[in-house]
Amino acid sequence: MNIAIEPPQVAVAQRTQISGPFFLLQVSRPGLCVTTALFYLMPLGRGFHWRAAGFWAGLVYILFPLGLLLYGVNDIADADGDRYNPRKGTYMFGSRGETSQLKALRWQIAAIQAPFLFLFLVWTGPKLLTWLAALLLAMFVYNARPFAWKGRPPFDVLIQASYLLVFVLSSWLNKMPQLPWQAFLFGAMFAMHSHLFGEVMDIEPDQKSGRKTLAIVLGRIPTKLLIAVFLASETALVYRFFRDRVISGFLLAGALWFVFDAAIFWRRRPYTTAQMRLFLWGWNVAALLGIFWNATHGSLLQVTRLPLR
Repeated sequence: MNIAIEPPQVAVAQRTQISGPFFLLQVSRPGLCVTTALFYLMPLGRGFHWRAAGFWAGLVYILFPLGLLLYGVNDIADADGDRYNPRKGTYMFGSRGETSQLKALRWQIAAIQAPFLFLFLVWTGPKLLTWLAALLLAMFVYNARPFAWKGRPPFDVLIQASYLLVFVLSSWLNKMPQLPWQAFLFGAMFAMHSHLFGEVMDIEPDQKSGRKTLAIVLGRIPTKLLIAVFLASETALVYRFFRDRVISGFLLAGALWFVFDAAIFWRRRPYTTAQMRLFLWGWNVAALLGIFWNATHGSLLQVTRLPLR
């Protein structure tokens, strides 16, 4: 997964020849699938139903068809801006498709969604239609005019809370209770700070394409400090309501990292593509550790009440 910096025209010529299933895999963002899997598995804790068809169908769906839907629509809408982004055109950071590929992508997305959504409708009943409507509404207001929240800060960050729909679908398919509202709040903040980190990486490409993001409005250093605020808030939330020192410790370490990044390490300097690749690998390792911890402890499934004094 080489993401060497190249002029946009050269990069397009070299990277858009991927076609067929390999292009679709690139669109689905394999580099983000571990985080998506963490969201799917979080409502299950230690209650994995390994032999249940619903478990596996849901896991496969959120790892590929759902990613294809979310990021494919985004790639179609951002086709012009992605030409300026040196980290696009990779399996880690997503595709940079040719016009013909993006035109075909529309019906490919629909065709791949259909069998999964049919199965989910049979298994969960009509309530799946409300889930699908919420998903499509979030995608519409994020990508399409007159809303186009992807270019209207701070809505570009707030809309990331729609990733909580993965929690809901997982609980339905696996016949588990919904997570407590504190876990939903944690998930929303986690999705928002993750998106902000991506915006920090994309400041220059977004500026060239004319896209307006919260990271561009605030600037690189204030955005990093805002990410630290999110992580610190998540630390307090997890410790206060779930008493999990391990998760809280990781979140606090992340908050401190972004403070040092903003004040000492990179400050206003953009990351290189090699550094962004390294950060994403580290992110995936942390998410894998989160999956393991959730599977062995399930500490976010239930609020831990503080003893009365």
